[in-house]
Amino acid sequence: MSSFSNPHYMYLFEMKNGRQKLAYGESPEDALNILRIRLSDKEMAELFTDRFIKINQRQLQEYVHNLG
Repeated sequence: MSSFSNPHYMYLFEMKNGRQKLAYGESPEDALNILRIRLSDKEMAELFTDRFIKINQRQLQEYVHNLG
């Protein structure tokens, strides 16, 4: 079954340095799991896993200046 049959969303997770990390997934937990594959343990430790906002693609330009 294609992963496109389940909707995916974009999430911006707050980082300890004040920036935000962009992730995508079916849920915030799924997005974090995808980030765990991409990032090192040190990089994951910089994230606040409970502080995030859900955005859509059109909103991304509003946040691109703060991505870290």
